[in-house]
Amino acid sequence: MGEREQAGRLPGEIVEVYRAPLRNGEGERDPREIVEAYRQRDPREVVESYCRPVPGGRGAPSVSAASRKGRPGRRRPGRRKSGFYKFLLCVAALVGLTAAAKTVEHLAFQEKNAPESGPAACQTVEISIPGWPVDQGAALTVVREQGEILTAQEVYRRLNPAVVTVQCETGEGISIGTGVIFSEDGYILTNHHVVRGGRKCFVTLDSGYTMEVCFVAGDENSDLAVLKVPPGELMELTADALPFAPFGDSEQLVVGDPVYAIGAPRRLRGTLTNGIVSAIDRDIEVEGHTMTLLQTNAALNSGNSGGPLISERGQVVGINVAKYMSDWNRDSVEGLGFAIPSAQLERIVNDLLKWGEVRPEPRLGIWVQTDERGLLVSSVDAGTAAEAAGVRPGDYIIAAQGEPVRTNQDLFRVRRTLYVGDTLALTLLRNGETLEAVLELEEAVD
Repeated sequence: MGEREQAGRLPGEIVEVYRAPLRNGEGERDPREIVEAYRQRDPREVVESYCRPVPGGRGAPSVSAASRKGRPGRRRPGRRKSGFYKFLLCVAALVGLTAAAKTVEHLAFQEKNAPESGPAACQTVEISIPGWPVDQGAALTVVREQGEILTAQEVYRRLNPAVVTVQCETGEGISIGTGVIFSEDGYILTNHHVVRGGRKCFVTLDSGYTMEVCFVAGDENSDLAVLKVPPGELMELTADALPFAPFGDSEQLVVGDPVYAIGAPRRLRGTLTNGIVSAIDRDIEVEGHTMTLLQTNAALNSGNSGGPLISERGQVVGINVAKYMSDWNRDSVEGLGFAIPSAQLERIVNDLLKWGEVRPEPRLGIWVQTDERGLLVSSVDAGTAAEAAGVRPGDYIIAAQGEPVRTNQDLFRVRRTLYVGDTLALTLLRNGETLEAVLELEEAVD
């Protein structure tokens, strides 16, 4: 944006200007009839694999002008010359890198000279942001009660004060994303890729106040990280507690429910967009592993990563993480955004807060499906806790740890509270008889 304001256009762009014909040959043109269209000079190569770019330029480097020299507009063999699009999953906030007065934004670019035999390997980059200790009694709470329906104005007024712009200094620039405050003493949730490679990290409140924060813990696979406002900054900022956002249960969402996103797309802090839940439990492959995400058509752009997806009841139901983009034209694909569901966040974030890492969930060893009678056990894996406890195919699970269950989501919710070494009490219905089974959970899920 800074370059367009200063120079009138971005480097590498062609400006086409159309003017209306002269009026009746009198030498006058209508000044209102001027059309300008901006486009990239060269169509970019189609890349089939994607690895999130590393903040600071480490990892897979960008293709330099020198490396492109002599091959403008080159296409790989067998590529048709029609408008054929390969869609790449990229991080919605993805990282804007600022070096001196020039800004370069990474938006789902893949290293173009990577071997064609397979995707480029993603590299883990060390985070050296000053740390904050774990196991301080902090916790993220996801409430089941939904509350009243709010207007868009009410949602923004209540939630925007708890949304921050995250800026991390890396080796070669600034990584910019969004975060959400989830406790009054200044714990902040964002995406791991926003802080990856960071050396120092700052957050800006809706008031414009900027302060340095500490890194608590993060998990690259779930793409979540926790930051902390140190007490000194809190005392300097306000005598009262920081505003924080309530988290609601994403499992109560249905397709078509209204949702909102607040963030800093293109550094436009405090931007509200709206849409609906487009799909639930959408499996998306990111960097070689599958994430199960909420899909939304609320507009998500570079700078939204780590920001909240909010229900119409003013509760955070997801953390925005990714969107689809076209490798041919990055502005041509809209309405395909994704967020990490809050139902997954609670366990992951609380593991990070307590241990500094995410501990695996225990394996039960059963396959279930829902029918009109309830949650049916369709099969039991050999050598697992369920088999040892006597669970059989055809059983109906009617309770877990004393809580009624009717769907697999109910059972997964209970499992997310357990760890390897715990026990799980199941109440079963078999041929009209109620049975109790206790599973000794000694194996972790893959």
